[in-house]
Amino acid sequence: MPGNGFPLHPGYRHGPPPPPGLAPLDEDVNDESAIEMRNVRDVEKNEKKMPEAEVHEVPTNEPVAVSWDGPDDPHNPQNFSNSKKWVITAVCCALTVNATFASSAPSLAGDRLIARFNISEEVSDLVTALFLMGYVLGPVFWGSGSEMFGRRYVLLIAMCSYTILFVGQGVATNIQTVLILRFFSGAFAVAPLITSGGILADVWNAQGRGYATSLFGGCVFLGPSLGPLVGGFVAADLRLGWEWIYWVMMIFAGACTLFAIVCLPETYGPVLLTRKAVRLRKEDPINNRNLFSDHEKLDSSPHGILERTLYRPWKMMAKEPILMLITVYMSVVYGILYALFEAFPVIFIETRGFTITQQGLLFIGIGIGSVLTTFMNLYFAKQVNKIIPKWKGFPPAELRLYSAMIGSVMLVIGSFWLGWTGNYASVPWYVPGISTVFVGMAISAIFTSLITYIVDTYLLLAASALASNTMIRSLVGSVFPLFTVQMYHNLGINWASTLIALISLLLAPIPFLFFKYGARIRQHSQFAPCLDLKIAKQIQEQEEVQSQRSRSRSSNATVNPAQVEEAIEPLDDSRAVNAALLENIQHLTNTLLLHNHKESLWTPFVSFAARSIVVEIRCTALARIR
Repeated sequence: MPGNGFPLHPGYRHGPPPPPGLAPLDEDVNDESAIEMRNVRDVEKNEKKMPEAEVHEVPTNEPVAVSWDGPDDPHNPQNFSNSKKWVITAVCCALTVNATFASSAPSLAGDRLIARFNISEEVSDLVTALFLMGYVLGPVFWGSGSEMFGRRYVLLIAMCSYTILFVGQGVATNIQTVLILRFFSGAFAVAPLITSGGILADVWNAQGRGYATSLFGGCVFLGPSLGPLVGGFVAADLRLGWEWIYWVMMIFAGACTLFAIVCLPETYGPVLLTRKAVRLRKEDPINNRNLFSDHEKLDSSPHGILERTLYRPWKMMAKEPILMLITVYMSVVYGILYALFEAFPVIFIETRGFTITQQGLLFIGIGIGSVLTTFMNLYFAKQVNKIIPKWKGFPPAELRLYSAMIGSVMLVIGSFWLGWTGNYASVPWYVPGISTVFVGMAISAIFTSLITYIVDTYLLLAASALASNTMIRSLVGSVFPLFTVQMYHNLGINWASTLIALISLLLAPIPFLFFKYGARIRQHSQFAPCLDLKIAKQIQEQEEVQSQRSRSRSSNATVNPAQVEEAIEPLDDSRAVNAALLENIQHLTNTLLLHNHKESLWTPFVSFAARSIVVEIRCTALARIR
C-alpha cells in the first residue's frame, strides 16, 4: 500500500512506484461505493503521513490518481484553520435560519392574504404547505448534485434563485402566482438543509463535528420560531402592505446569500482533487496526461448521473433500516412543529383573546427550548470528545443519541402539558406558555441528535442520506398544517394534543433501540463505513493481549530454564500445535506457581527472566492461533 492510502496498481509491482502525492487507480474505480470508502479513509480519517512534495512528472503510462500532498496539505478542508472552519459553520447556520424562517414567517399573515385575494382559510394555509412541498423536490438536485459538482456552486445557485423569487411574490397580483412561487422558493431554500451536513463533515473531524452539528441543528428550529414572531409584527402593522412580509424575507435572504458568496469556499474533497488533476494536466499536458481523480472516473452517462442524483438517496432509504426509522420519527416531529403554527391561534387567540403580535411572542418559548438544547448537545459533544483519541477519531455513532433519548420523553410530556392546560381559559396563559419551552427543546433535541447520527453514520454519503430524509419529512410536514385547525376544533385542544402525545409515545423507543442495537445493524450496511466497528475489534484484541500479559506478570513463580526450553521447542506454524502449546504453557505456568525456590541469591533474577520468556511465548502462540 502506498503512503496515500490507495492500493498499488499491478503495473507497479515490478516497476517504479508512483510519484509522491499520486496513486495508481484501481481497476474498479468506477464502483462508487469503493470510491466513497476510499474518500472516507483519505479525506475524513485524515491519517497522519509523512509530508510529500508535489511531483508533476509521471514515469509510466498507467493511470494515476491524484491525492492530497501529505497530511498537512492546506488544500485539504480537514486542514483548514479553526477560525475558517467556524466561519464556514456560521455560513451554514445563517443559511439554515434563513431558509426555515421563510417557511413559517407568512403563517400569521393569513388573514391579510384572505382579505387581499378573497380566498378561504384552507387556501391561505397552502402558503406554508407548498413551501414545505418544495422541500420535497429540492433534495433531488441539491444533495447528490453537491457530491457531483461541489458544495459551493450548488448552494450559491440555489440561494441566489431563492432570493430572486421573493420579488415575484411581493409584486404578485393573484394568489396562484404567490402559491406557485412559494413552491419553487421551498425547492431552492432546502439546499442549505441538505448540503450543510455534508459541509460540516467535510471540514470537521469527529471532535469538532459534534459542536458544529449541535449549533447547526439548533438553527434548524430557531428559524421557524423567529418566523411567526417577525411575521406577526409585520401582519399587525396596518401601515405596511401584505407584501411586506415577502420584502423582509428577501432582504434577509439577500444578506445571507452575500455572506455565503464571500465566506464559503469549496469543501468537498473529491471535487477539489478533480480540480487539482485538471490543473496538473494543464500545466504539463505531456507528462501529466495520465493524472486523474477518482471523481473523474465516475460514470457520466445519463444512467450514472441519475444513479447518483435520484436513485441513490432512495436506495439508501429502502436498504437502510436506520435511515428509514429515523426518517419516520423525524417526519412526525417535523409535522408537529408546523402543526403548532396552526394550533397556537386556536389555543391563544380563540381561547384567550390574544392579538396576533402577542401570540407571535409565544414562539419565543420554542426558540428558548432550541437554545437550551444547543447547550445540552454541546455538553454531550464534550463528553464524546474525551474518548475520541481511544477510537482514533471515529467514536461509535450511537453516542450521538443521548439528546434524542431525552427529547423523546420530553415531547410526550410537553404535548400533554400544552393540551390539557391550554384547553381551559381559566388556566393562566403562562402555564401552557412554559410548556412550549419543553416542546421546543424536545423537538430540537430529537432533530439535532438524529441529524448528527446520520452524518456520523454515513460520513461522505451524508448528503444523499439527508436528501431522502428531508424529502419525506418535508412532505409530512407540509400535510400537517392542512388538517391541524380542523383537528383542534373537532377534537378539542386537550384531545387533539393527546393524540399527538400518543403518537410521540409510540415512536419514542426508536432512539433507545438504535442506542442499543445500532452498531449491530450498521455492520450489515451497504453505505455506512462503520470505521468504529473495525477500531473496536482492534481495541478488543489489544486489551486481551494486555490482560494476558498482566495476569502472567503478576505471578511470582520461579521457572527451571530447562522447562522453558522444552516448552519453546514444539513452537511451529501449525494451528493445532500452537493451540496445544498454549494449553501446555498455561498448565506449566500454573504448576510453577506452586513452587518457590529459595536456594540461591540469584533465584529472583532467574525467576523474573523466566517469567518474561513464558509471557512472550504465550503472546506469540496466541497471535499465531488468531
